[in-house]
Amino acid sequence: MRRTILVPLIALALAVPGCGERQADDGRPLVVTTTGMIGWLAGEIAGDNARVVSLMGPGVDPHLYKASGGDVRRFDEADLILYNGLHLEGKMVGILEKMSRRRPVVALADSLPADLLRALPGEAVYDPHIWFDVSLWARTVPVVERALAAVDPTGAGAYREAAARVTDELVSLDGWVAARIAAIPERQRVLVTAHDAFGYFGERYGLAVEGLQGVSTVTEAGLQDMDRLVDLIAGRGIKAIFVESSVPRRAIESVQAACADRGHAVAIGGELFSDAMGAAGTPEGAYPGMVRHNVNTIVEALR
Repeated sequence: MRRTILVPLIALALAVPGCGERQADDGRPLVVTTTGMIGWLAGEIAGDNARVVSLMGPGVDPHLYKASGGDVRRFDEADLILYNGLHLEGKMVGILEKMSRRRPVVALADSLPADLLRALPGEAVYDPHIWFDVSLWARTVPVVERALAAVDPTGAGAYREAAARVTDELVSLDGWVAARIAAIPERQRVLVTAHDAFGYFGERYGLAVEGLQGVSTVTEAGLQDMDRLVDLIAGRGIKAIFVESSVPRRAIESVQAACADRGHAVAIGGELFSDAMGAAGTPEGAYPGMVRHNVNTIVEALR
C-alpha cells in the first residue's frame, strides 16, 4: 500500500515546477521581474541572451499582489530580480529584502533623482507610477543594462547596443505622446480615473489628473472622495471618465451614476492600462503599445 501511494506522489512532485529537481535551463541567466512593464524593458534589452519571466500578468494590481509559493521559487532560481520600488509592490517588500541577501535585486525607481519623483502631499513617500512619464522610464534603461551586464559580462556589448535602441524608441514615443495630447482642447485636459496612477503622465504632458482613490488601491475611496470628484466633473463639464484594466470598474460607474443624478451626463471614455499591460501577443502587451492605446483612448474621448 505504501508503494502504491508513494509512486504517484513522486510523479506529482516532479510534474510541479519548483518541486523535485529544479527545472532544466539552457545556461542563460534567469531574470525575474514583478510587473509587465519591467518585463518588457528587460526582455528588449536582454534579447536572446537571458530568459525573462514576469510575475504579474494582465489585469493584476501590484499594490495588492501577494507572492505565491511558485513566485518565491522563481525568485530563488533567479540570477537577477528587477522590481519597481517606491512601495508599488507593497506586499512583497519583505520577500524582496530577503532575496537581496542572496542574489542581485534591483529597484528601478532607486536610480532616479528625488527631484524627478512626484512627492505626495502630506506623506513621506513618492508616487511609484514612474512608467507613465515616458522620458522618466527611459532613464531606467541604463539601470537594467548594467544589472544584466553584471550577471552576464559576456553579453555586455549586446546589452549596450539593445539599450541604445530602446532609449531611442522611448525618446520618439515621448515626443509622440506630447503631440497627441496637445490635440485636446485645453479646458478638456482633465483625466479622471479609478485611482491616482497617472500623476507623472499629467505632469509631463499637461493634463490635470484626478483619481477616485489615492496612488495605492489598498485604501478604498470614501463618500467625500466621491463627492469631490462629482463636483469637479459636473463643474468643469468633463465629457468622459475612464476605467482601468487592473481596478474594478464599479467605482467609476458609481461616479458616472452620481453625475447623472446631478444632471450631468458623463461617458465612460474607455479602459486604460494603468498598473498592468495587456495580454501577451497583443499591441497592448508591450510597453509602447500600452502607451499608445492609453493616449489614443484619452484623446478620442476628451477632444
